[in-house]
Amino acid sequence: MRREIFAGSAAVAVLLLTAGCGLAEKPPGKANAVQPAGDSKKIGSVYGADGGDGAYGSGSGADPSYGDSGSGAAPAGGAGEAKSGPAGELKVAEIANVGGAVTDSEGFTLYRFDKDTPKPPKSACEGDCATAWPPVAADDATAGEGIDAGLLGSVARADGTRQLTLAGWPVYRYAKDAKPGDALGEGVGGTWHALGADGKPAAAAKKAPAAGAELSVAQNAMLGAILADGEGRTLYRFDKDSAWPMKIGCLDACLDTWKPAKPVDKSKVSGIPAELIGSVKRPDGSEQLTIDCWPVYSFTGDKEPGDISGHNKQGLWFAVTDKGKKAKAAH
Repeated sequence: MRREIFAGSAAVAVLLLTAGCGLAEKPPGKANAVQPAGDSKKIGSVYGADGGDGAYGSGSGADPSYGDSGSGAAPAGGAGEAKSGPAGELKVAEIANVGGAVTDSEGFTLYRFDKDTPKPPKSACEGDCATAWPPVAADDATAGEGIDAGLLGSVARADGTRQLTLAGWPVYRYAKDAKPGDALGEGVGGTWHALGADGKPAAAAKKAPAAGAELSVAQNAMLGAILADGEGRTLYRFDKDSAWPMKIGCLDACLDTWKPAKPVDKSKVSGIPAELIGSVKRPDGSEQLTIDCWPVYSFTGDKEPGDISGHNKQGLWFAVTDKGKKAKAAH
């Protein structure tokens, strides 16, 4: 009994003596390197280590049709009948090689045309162009997860029908997208782009990290401002870790899928308050970057800079915002 009481007292002493992130109560504005406090128990298989099931579509076909004037013959063969009609509940989905893009209720990617105008809304895609790029009807369109309802509107087309607009941009589907998650229209003719939640091209949100930065902020169409390492990889935190007191739950096989981020030089950080940046010594003696005292990781399932396929993995892994918080799907 005395040994158990002594051991418990020692554990409490470790918590009270550990600087910064290891304190049982969160200290004001401080994030220092700390030792993990308490038992860093293995979490078993509950860490989303399934290798990144990020197959969201068939890639990015490059068909020059309708890239300029929006005229010419409709695409022939292989596309099936073009999907048309109301979009239903719009949402944002992560599309391979594109990023967070707006889709209709069935998961079909929606597009914008650079030859159109948002102010005032006007479509430059008529005739055969509209066969290849079916305008999305404004009827029954609603804002779902990740979509600001205030950005939805409509514009009258030449034939009298009303087309859905998002942030003023007329919205289209692409006839060659055969199934939900396809984004074959991305980049066609250099003027057609998968639509981001803010009305801008979705792929524009997947920017390279700031030159020379070891840690920077990336703008994601679905999640907003999130943190990325020096190679543009999204950084995540794990709900089975703990900041108050510091505990590390991603061990052993978990590390095959989730890679601890390395500490950074604070002089090579862009867009993140310095007081949020720290480090922690892992059980194997290596140092790991912490944000607001949470250990952060990259995900092996993310294949390109800006990918967020690890977000909300098994309800335990979350991208980290520029404020050091868990990102949410709705933004």
